[in-house]
Amino acid sequence: MSNPVIETEEHRALREAVAALGRRYGREYFAAAVAEGRHTDDLWREAAKLGYLGVNLPEEYGGGGGGITELSLVLEELGAAGCPLLMMVVSPAICGAVIARFGTERQKRAWLPGLADGSRTMAFGITEPDAGSNSHRITTTARREGADWVLSGRKVFVSGVDIADATLIVGRTEDARTGRLKPCLFVVPREAPGFGRSAIPMELAAPEKQFELTLDDVRLPADALVGDEDAGLLQLFAGLNPERIMTAAFALGMGRYALDRAVDYARTRQVWKEPIGAHQAIAHPLAQAHIELELAGLMTRKAAHLYDAGDDMAAGEAANMAKYAAAEAAVHAVDQAVHTLGGNGLTQEYGLASMITAARVARIAPVSREMILNFVSHQTLGLPKSY
Repeated sequence: MSNPVIETEEHRALREAVAALGRRYGREYFAAAVAEGRHTDDLWREAAKLGYLGVNLPEEYGGGGGGITELSLVLEELGAAGCPLLMMVVSPAICGAVIARFGTERQKRAWLPGLADGSRTMAFGITEPDAGSNSHRITTTARREGADWVLSGRKVFVSGVDIADATLIVGRTEDARTGRLKPCLFVVPREAPGFGRSAIPMELAAPEKQFELTLDDVRLPADALVGDEDAGLLQLFAGLNPERIMTAAFALGMGRYALDRAVDYARTRQVWKEPIGAHQAIAHPLAQAHIELELAGLMTRKAAHLYDAGDDMAAGEAANMAKYAAAEAAVHAVDQAVHTLGGNGLTQEYGLASMITAARVARIAPVSREMILNFVSHQTLGLPKSY
């Protein structure tokens, strides 16, 4: 999915190197980790050692000095090899980007080197049971008590809390001038008193677990606040735009993996005189899936470029479009791959059926496709708000 005009020589070299790493592990490694209930730690450590996990973080803190463009290429290629690392979306992309951009010097030195070399990880908690995709309805609150902050509330569908050293929690504080609640970001250590977690049973086959969090008067020092208390949505969307771009990359890798398996099968599976791929009923849907993935990839690279260039407004629009397009392309590619293999598409041997559920995650998280359509309809097209 590279293009000599769209991507540089360095980007193509990065793709090739990451693809080689992915092939050394592959889908069998990923599937075994899921079946045995363990994490993909070996791949995480090797990717970190090679500099891939921190490729977007500043060089002065141990990163590669690149951006979300490079990090999204890493995730896409690992996904295309069948072994995506979901925590890349969260730890270096969301949390790393927010701390690198808005954190204090102390916070940067405390977290960025570890996020870059993979020795530390951070989860991200924004979604709440009654708020869903509406960040304006978040009820987790932070109040001052002396020099400390005290957090109370609940979060759901938080990935990897069990393996994360801390969770970047989105709470709300009261504006002293207006009385209105405004979003703020806090680093909550995993073992902080009052910070509880419980696993959410999921039908999703993935090494990373999902958790519900409870914050029962969690007391944090003043420097747990990341960035400016009055910055509001600016800091929040500095993390959400990379999240959407990385989710798009995750979906692209998944779609490419499924499509490659289907194409290989269609080339060799022979029922009559020719391989089934010679029949247009098989070939055309696969060609269509490829086109959709290519188009989604272009929008993903545009979104990453705009974010890395510092154009937050344009990046927000493009990141939402990229996430929407990649999710739709991935769902279609996976569905068509399973259908191409027929009964074999449902077997453990080929490992495609479990991806039907996984592909739909990109349609739902981190924001639903319907909310993206709402965003585009009123932000881009200027239509009246429907909610």
